[in-house]
Amino acid sequence: MRGKWAAGIEPRNFTWVFKDKLAVAERPGGSTLVHRRVRRDEELRWLKNHKFTRMVSILALPLNQEAYDEHHFAAATYPILGEGDQTEIMRACYTDLQASMNRGDVILLHGDEVSDRLLGLVAGYLLWTGRVASEAIAIASVERLFRRSIAIEGREILKNLPAVEA
Repeated sequence: MRGKWAAGIEPRNFTWVFKDKLAVAERPGGSTLVHRRVRRDEELRWLKNHKFTRMVSILALPLNQEAYDEHHFAAATYPILGEGDQTEIMRACYTDLQASMNRGDVILLHGDEVSDRLLGLVAGYLLWTGRVASEAIAIASVERLFRRSIAIEGREILKNLPAVEA
């Protein structure tokens, strides 16, 4: 492949949380209603060219698993649904993110879109890992980073934050 598309295209709403370690974007290829396989493959090519090694999804189902396997990405799905007790799923997700970064993986964390739920999960991760001292600082940090407010759905995630394992 030649030309400007040879390196792929950056996923929509792509933002680094920790440079060269953890980024957030919408699902490669777009959300379920507007998902495009060609775009997904171009975005996965871009991610591969930027040294990403792992995809972590908060969707209810592992919708892109076959494409991740085809492009040689490790992948995990943690269905953060915004209803019911999500504490154990959040603990598993946070533990995975931390272990993956410690191994040197470069991770894309995504939902169908960059939603309040996804931003709340990121704020929770900052608090859970001790990178910030309070819920207010976590929210303010994520709002500044993503240049948007976190609404109620995202803030609710912080209320069910799992305890850090010793």
